[in-house]
Amino acid sequence: MKKAAVMIYPQFCMQEISCLTEIFKWYDKEITVFSSSLKPVNSEDGFTFLPHKTFDEFQKEEFDCVILPGIWDFREALNDERNITFLKQFKNDENIIIASISSSPILLAKAGILDDKKFCCGLFEEVIDEYTFIPRNNLQRKPLCTDGNLVTAIGFAFKEFAIEAAKKAGIKCSDNIFEGITKEYTEEELTFHITEEFID
Repeated sequence: MKKAAVMIYPQFCMQEISCLTEIFKWYDKEITVFSSSLKPVNSEDGFTFLPHKTFDEFQKEEFDCVILPGIWDFREALNDERNITFLKQFKNDENIIIASISSSPILLAKAGILDDKKFCCGLFEEVIDEYTFIPRNNLQRKPLCTDGNLVTAIGFAFKEFAIEAAKKAGIKCSDNIFEGITKEYTEEELTFHITEEFID
């Protein structure tokens, strides 16, 4: 199984991709975290993350998907040309899944990836008007949009985004994997034991 690459940048939103990365963990899909440098990166909610590798170390043949979390204030990430240069290699490449949520499609737009792709995003109309490289004609007013290898979503659709992107990556997960409490449980159903795989 090929690996998943997660991009991180200042003020990224871990919550919007955590369901997806959790599915990957459940199904033993390895994740490598990339950034423009190996310096610590602060998330929008104040956690500090250390990237595994820089973009220069990315080996395309090892990966089948790239994940872009949303961004509280996207300007710093957008103005870091290393992010855009990294993404440009995926333009017109249908062999790698790109999963981008909330405001992060603005990075894809600047890299030219959305020129020929339908997408949705969580950007204000004024932002879309200001940044003319965003192809408004391809914007879909949907919570989730899939066009070929591209999966985009508005931030509140993070569960649906996770399931769609995981399925695109070949993982056969259930559509209701994140439904939450759906019935009354017995005490026996809520009593858990260690399985053999966790015993040395």
